[in-house]
Amino acid sequence: MNLIPDRFMKIVIVNKSDRTGGAAVVSFRLMEALRGIGVDARMLVVEKLTDSNYVELAGSSISIKKNFIEERLKIFIANGFKKSTLFKIDTASDGLPLWDHPLIKEADAVILNWVNQGMLSLKGVRKILESGKPVVWTMHDMWCMTGICHHAAECREFHKNCEKCMLLGSGALDKKLAGEIWLRKQKLYSLKQKIKFVAVSNWLYGKGKESSLLSCQNVSVIPNAFLFKEDGKTGMEKSNDCKITIGFGAARLDDPIKGLPVLVEMTRMLKSDYPELAARMELVTFGNVRDPESLSGIAISHSYLGMVRGDDAVRKIYENTDIVVSSSSYETLPGTLVEAQAYGCIPVSFDRGGQADIIDHLSTGYIAEYSDNIHTAARHLVEGVVWAALKVDNPEEFAEIRRKMKCDVIRKFSPESVAKRYLEIIGVPADFSKP
Repeated sequence: MNLIPDRFMKIVIVNKSDRTGGAAVVSFRLMEALRGIGVDARMLVVEKLTDSNYVELAGSSISIKKNFIEERLKIFIANGFKKSTLFKIDTASDGLPLWDHPLIKEADAVILNWVNQGMLSLKGVRKILESGKPVVWTMHDMWCMTGICHHAAECREFHKNCEKCMLLGSGALDKKLAGEIWLRKQKLYSLKQKIKFVAVSNWLYGKGKESSLLSCQNVSVIPNAFLFKEDGKTGMEKSNDCKITIGFGAARLDDPIKGLPVLVEMTRMLKSDYPELAARMELVTFGNVRDPESLSGIAISHSYLGMVRGDDAVRKIYENTDIVVSSSSYETLPGTLVEAQAYGCIPVSFDRGGQADIIDHLSTGYIAEYSDNIHTAARHLVEGVVWAALKVDNPEEFAEIRRKMKCDVIRKFSPESVAKRYLEIIGVPADFSKP
């Protein structure tokens, strides 16, 4: 399909939400970035939380709930009524008829982002492809390259055919489920009309090339777009007092992937091994928590802000933060680290995903060695936090690191450059501009 920019080009971005979760936030930013360069970009969601006129609901609340419940129930039964992995798995067996939605029908191209949990089925993806429209699928996790899981962790079955899925335990009633979905994806990816996949980090791209599903597919690397507002106060204007503030945020803080127990252990080690430094530190956490007791073991001064919504609210946190820590065991491209850097916070993180795309070790942050042992992992984070704290205590060094971080964010993650790269993948000339 030859797309000629002789009018406002129409692109639909499909994502479960326009606000909840990292994929939602960056999908909304991508929409705004595309609109900023003259594209009529809109979002199609099942959960609308913004007041944007360019975001539409994909279907009725009844149909959305029905699809969600039916798919979860199928997974629950197939996996022998096992709750622990219920939301680690998606089959895309149920979904809304998005191919019939007016926005999809009128679109010149479709960008799929995070569309699981009953929003879009594999059948639905096929029908959109059969319309002949260019389809770009942005991968925010590993689901497109595995049978049914979002994060393969140490499993290597996605290199083959996912027939021996680790998440389908000994009590699973349908142990062939992962392999069957793998085959359905293989057939979908083999269609004449090809999906163009986008990995948001080089790490995720590498995982895709290891996958038997994506190894021969068209996969590009485009990072998520991040905003950096120059107006008003910025992190570059942090006051250099004796206090050192550490930030830790996520959509859900006690999600096992986020490694909250490691963070808690890190604070204990800081207090025991560096008591004078720890006495000057305050940990600020923000995000949902299912179990409030999971925060009770934090050993240094601590403030919990709850769920924080909106770019401005998050920016205010980072404006008053010196160091941001990520203890995650897995991240595709952790947006909290990019945002933190933009506003002058030194990131300390494990290299368990796309962190290397963000952090230049010992220059614009600290990449700690990961370990499955909680104490060893915490020890490595402590080393990073101490390194960062020494930089914070040196005004000249802190200012230089903040300058480097700001330049890196603007160069790598500016909305305009990200939007233009998407247009190039879709097939629009690089010099496309408003008609």
